[in-house]
Amino acid sequence: MPLASSQVTDLARDRAVMLARFFRGLDDPTRVLILELLLAGERPVSELVELTGSPQGRVSNHLACLRHCGYVTTRRDGRWVYYRLADERVRALLRIAQELMADHAQALLSCAVVSPDVSGAVMPGLDEDAAEGSP
Repeated sequence: MPLASSQVTDLARDRAVMLARFFRGLDDPTRVLILELLLAGERPVSELVELTGSPQGRVSNHLACLRHCGYVTTRRDGRWVYYRLADERVRALLRIAQELMADHAQALLSCAVVSPDVSGAVMPGLDEDAAEGSP
């Protein structure tokens, strides 16, 4: 029996899984901070350690993740390794994300799904529906 047009194909599901995995590369504040620092240009690990205030091992782990996922690339100069954004689309992605975040900051901070650690955050949909039904 053929699929109805309203059913999601396996290919669409696979793409959604991969895209979610791609965005999980950005789900850590230190990784996002590293990317934002690299917007200004390439930097050695030691400088990223100093600027983030994180231990060298932690920064190196985050850089390895960012490199593996295609967000950053490296250049070796003697014993120094310099990191930079992998391509201009990463810069564009960060710019768009910053614009969207600014437009929706209050909602992001109040969403219990996105910000479960924020006191007073609400579950979207459930609490909104309850509020609509109240006098």
